Amino acid sequence: MRFAIFGAALAAVLFSLSPALAAGPFGDWAAIVVAGDWHAHSGAPSEVFDNARRDIATDLARIGFPPANIVQFSVRPERYPDTTPRRADGQTIATALWDLSNRTSGGCLAYFTSHGSTDGIVMGEGVLPPDRMNRMISNACGDRPTVVIVAACFSGVFVPALAAPNRMVLTAARPDRTSFGCGEQDRYTFFDTCMLQSLPNAGDFPDLAKQVIGCVAAREKKDGIRYPSEPQLSIGASVQLPQWK
Repeated sequence: MRFAIFGAALAAVLFSLSPALAAGPFGDWAAIVVAGDWHAHSGAPSEVFDNARRDIATDLARIGFPPANIVQFSVRPERYPDTTPRRADGQTIATALWDLSNRTSGGCLAYFTSHGSTDGIVMGEGVLPPDRMNRMISNACGDRPTVVIVAACFSGVFVPALAAPNRMVLTAARPDRTSFGCGEQDRYTFFDTCMLQSLPNAGDFPDLAKQVIGCVAAREKKDGIRYPSEPQLSIGASVQLPQWK
């Protein structure tokens, strides 16, 4: 009888623990996943960015991000009622990240996938430049541990603006190089493919970044690409990122 009472009391204590503790290392993190365009490099319609947006969000949930703390964005949200993304524009994204940060106290993750230029990343009919992305993330996340991943051509332009002691920044290309794999028939870009392939095998975000960089290099070498994209990685001196396995 005493064991039954003790067991019931222990269960009550465990049940009363915060959802963040129950959900694991990312239980109190905020995450946004953004598809910024719906065109292939040819200008024809393509699902390549929304495919990645949907599946990256799914994999973040698998490693411990609560689905309620993951907000997705698309420039054509009406096409995807199953994943209920919000409309991808700078102000909507900034407001959503701010709201998420106000109801979480852990870190932040921001994943952007789209076309890019030396001016920034394509976001609908406009371009989100590095300084504006930095303000968005700084305002919402402050000095919390933060991971920012920008999957776009020329996305290395974001590293100087985003790099900080509390952040890990990973981009799909050097500031002066394109990335690859955004044709009409592609399911994902090369970088997003490597991200999805590497997530199950990685144990934390620095490990994930190194696996993705190696995967992209191998894919581009296999395809005989003359000027490889050379993804860029910046890890802040004081950033502390959880492990998920």
